[in-house]
Amino acid sequence: QVYLVESGGGMVQPGGSLRLSCRASGLNFRLHTMSWYRQAPSKERELVGVITGSGSGTNYTDSVKGRFAISRDNVRWTTSLQMNDLKPEDTAVYYCQTRYKGRIIWGQGTQVTVSS
Repeated sequence: QVYLVESGGGMVQPGGSLRLSCRASGLNFRLHTMSWYRQAPSKERELVGVITGSGSGTNYTDSVKGRFAISRDNVRWTTSLQMNDLKPEDTAVYYCQTRYKGRIIWGQGTQVTVSS
């Protein structure tokens, strides 16, 4: 069974930083592209960014470029989302995601709230 478990969410003031982590189990982690999504209240889930299996390639949605960075540790089977200069519009539940044998696997999500 493949599991993804996120951690690290919380509440932060505008301009602050948070680091989310996602730990995987049940798959050969280094072979899988990992993605981060977010879903704000009453909005569709949107892709935040992706990182290739080797970690050599990343891509981000325009609204977070220059502020967010995705990394991964293929020894500890984790991927991280470093979020800097957070804005109220970044408030959402954040999910990590991967594909395994044709199925989309989601973590349970972690809440990020940016508010003064």
